Amino acid sequence: MTSAKETTLSARGLVKRYGRVTAIDGADFDLYPGEVLAVVGDNGAGKSSLIKALSGAVVPDAGEIKVDGATVHFKTPLDARHYGIETVYQDLAVAPALDIASNMFLGREKRRGGPFGAVFRKLDTAEMRGEAQRILDELGIGVKSITQAVETLSGGQRQGVAVARAAAFGTKAVIMDEPTAALGVAESAKVLELIGRIRDRGLPVVLISHNMPHVFDIADRIHVHRLGRRVALVSPKTHSMNQVVGLLTGALRLDERGEVVEVEAATHAGLT
Repeated sequence: MTSAKETTLSARGLVKRYGRVTAIDGADFDLYPGEVLAVVGDNGAGKSSLIKALSGAVVPDAGEIKVDGATVHFKTPLDARHYGIETVYQDLAVAPALDIASNMFLGREKRRGGPFGAVFRKLDTAEMRGEAQRILDELGIGVKSITQAVETLSGGQRQGVAVARAAAFGTKAVIMDEPTAALGVAESAKVLELIGRIRDRGLPVVLISHNMPHVFDIADRIHVHRLGRRVALVSPKTHSMNQVVGLLTGALRLDERGEVVEVEAATHAGLT
C-alpha cells in the first residue's frame, strides 16, 4: 500500500554481534512518510538493538541505513539527530528539577542576541518558553505553567514533554520506545492521541510496544521482529491480533503469497 513511496528511513541487512551473541541478524526496516509503524517482538527478539542502530546509539557491524534514499552512517545519536531522527526512550531523559521549557531545549538552548548571548552566553529564556508553549498547544498537551518543574508533572505529562521535544526537533522521524509502559489507562490514551497528532502533522512515528491493543489502536503497519530480523510486515486492517502474536512467537509464518500459515510442529520445535 506504500510501496510506491520513497522511504523516510530504511535499513537493509543490518547485523550486530556482541561476542557470540547476534542481536541483529540481517534485519530490514522501512518507514514511510506520515505513518505510525509499530515494531513488535518478544523479549530478546532484537528490536531494541534494531532501534538503537536506527537512532545512532549502536553502530551495526554490517548493513546499510538510508534517510530519504541516501545512505547514512550514524556513529552517535547526535548523527541521527542531525538527519532529523529523534528518539524518546523509556527513561524519557528529562531533568526533573528543570522547568518544561528548559527540558524541551536541553542541549539546544537558544542564546540572546548581541553581546549578551555571544560574549556572556546569556540564554533567551523568554523565546524558549514561548516556543515551548506553542509546541505544547499545537500537540494539545495541557500543563499549568510552562515554568513549572518537570518533577511536578504526572507520568503522562512528563511523557508528553519528552514527546513534544522530539516532535519539535524531529524532521524525518520520531522513535518512541514503550511510551505507555508505565502509564495508566487514561494517560496511555492521551499518549496514543498525541502520537496520532504527530502523524497528522506529517511526521512518521516508530512505536516500539508490547501492548497489542495499543498497537492495533494507532498503527498503520506492524513490523514483526523475531530472532534478530523482520519476519513479517502486516496491516492491522487485514491481520488479527492473534495472527500477529503467532508471527512474533514463531507459531505462524507468512508464506510466499503473504498468507499467514501455521508452522509445522517439528519445524517450530527446531527439529528440522
